[in-house]
Amino acid sequence: MTAPAIHVEEAGSEGPLLLCLHGIGSSSAAFAPQLAELSAYVRVVAWDAPGYAKSSDPEGPLDLDGFADTAAHLIRERGASAHVLGVSWGGVIALRLAARHPGLVDSLIVADSSAGSGTDPAKADAMRQRAAELAEHGPREFAERRGPRLVSPDAPPQLVRRVVDTMAASVRLPGYAYAAESMAGADLRPEIPRISAPALVLCGEKDRVTGVEASQAIAGALHKAAYVIVKDAGHLANQEQPGAFNAWVLSHLRITAHIPEQSLSNP
Repeated sequence: MTAPAIHVEEAGSEGPLLLCLHGIGSSSAAFAPQLAELSAYVRVVAWDAPGYAKSSDPEGPLDLDGFADTAAHLIRERGASAHVLGVSWGGVIALRLAARHPGLVDSLIVADSSAGSGTDPAKADAMRQRAAELAEHGPREFAERRGPRLVSPDAPPQLVRRVVDTMAASVRLPGYAYAAESMAGADLRPEIPRISAPALVLCGEKDRVTGVEASQAIAGALHKAAYVIVKDAGHLANQEQPGAFNAWVLSHLRITAHIPEQSLSNP
């Protein structure tokens, strides 16, 4: 099966590689704040997952291993290894990537994520129903229904609109159905303790989707992890509080990647 053509947004020309993996209802557009700021310190690459936004549709179904292997291919194309930042579903892919290809992952940043929807039969069923909902309502109405819950109740209207617009422009079938099935079948609890990469686990204080407990469980199971609550942020902490989020990521990278205190563009 031919690998799908993957669209990426890239920023930064020096330093280690930071690969950014978006949530199930999003695209590389979710990482605009990270591409803008973190690229002064590292090479930032944000993908549109297979079957999303500007990436092509896969020829057949992709499971979680398939998404992780596609991410691994992007890393190999650009260097020997990467620091991997995953938000929500992207965090699940990042964890599987670290377990499946440990030599490619220098460190993990897992934000507002979980061990997968397969940890709970009700959550798995609800995840599998999403593809039918998208087919029935179409991307725009689907995004209008789901997008506002991804940020905190106090999020500014312009952020809510950006999240909804990003989702509407990113999700389609069959890619979204493959992603939902990859989440529904995922239960990473047995493999998370075997991950050796140092990790930063973040969660928005007001995350109403995966919630702080799921992020705490990831941090507690990882071998080497720091855990951070991002105040005044919902599920998309990297977009709602990008200043605080980026500061924590930079702190993590200064430890794990030895990046300088000053940006590479302003020595």
